Amino acid sequence: MNKIYAFEVRDDEQKYLDDLAKKHHIEIVCSPEVLTLEKIATLDQNSGVTILGMGHYGEKEMAELKERSIHYLSTRTIGYNHIDLEAAKRHDVHVCNASYAPNGVADYTVMMILLCLRNYKQALWRMQVNDFSLSGLAGREMKDLTIGVIGTGHIGTQVMKDLSGFGCQLICYDRHKNDEAASLGTYVSLDELYARSDVITIHLALNSETNHIINEESIAKMKDGVVLINCARGGLMDIHALIKGVEQEKIGALGLDTVEEEEGIVHRDLKTAIFADRDIAYLRQFKNVVYTYHMAFYTDAAVRSMAECGIEGLLEMANDVECKTQLC
Repeated sequence: MNKIYAFEVRDDEQKYLDDLAKKHHIEIVCSPEVLTLEKIATLDQNSGVTILGMGHYGEKEMAELKERSIHYLSTRTIGYNHIDLEAAKRHDVHVCNASYAPNGVADYTVMMILLCLRNYKQALWRMQVNDFSLSGLAGREMKDLTIGVIGTGHIGTQVMKDLSGFGCQLICYDRHKNDEAASLGTYVSLDELYARSDVITIHLALNSETNHIINEESIAKMKDGVVLINCARGGLMDIHALIKGVEQEKIGALGLDTVEEEEGIVHRDLKTAIFADRDIAYLRQFKNVVYTYHMAFYTDAAVRSMAECGIEGLLEMANDVECKTQLC
């Protein structure tokens, strides 16, 4: 493989991609655009392709990649729900994802919890109009709370490690238990976690089983005033259930770094555009909703690791060398 096409390339990735091209003596053609079915037809045969997460790649895209004799695809993201792996297998397209240290997302998660517990959004708004009153802004201390962690993979376990220093009671749920998480908190059933937690943070991959795992039914099982945190994938939480929960004051606060249907919105400058997503626009205006645009991952170390995985994963698969992040 002498040529790799990189799509959805941000400015901050460019230096790392340039360095990788020199290191491996390959040509990397960079584009800020999302890879589409039409663009696939223009790519050189026997090349490699690396993407981010704003497109969707199913049967038609995989068939077109095979038609162009492109058999290696990487996503520079940990999540890969935008890629149909079964379609990839049917068309002999090998796929890998990225990996990076869990610290950045875990740090961000703790920040989100603190912003919600200390009513920071309201305090920030007041300060902009010289309102320095304290009424209604009393927060809660984590040492007095039970925090539930759903998903105890690398990121969920790191979140538990970070939170252990605050003195809160930690409980967790995962179908696959691990000893490190068990040493930091107590594994419980999902229903028990819902019932006991003052704060719930979710760290699962998005798939058919976890889509909308947070919904009206699960929210109804939670404490009144529960704080929900999502720094994982938007589809894990039903946005309409979140809106209803906030409106009815069942949900005390939301810390969201990702929401459903964010593709085409996040990581773009839309300040002169008409913002047409009513659900996101409505949800983010509540005083107790802290919303950021899918940036929990965004550290210098993670960006470098994502670029390296995106390029070196393709080369490893093409050269029949073990690729630790290969999915199929």
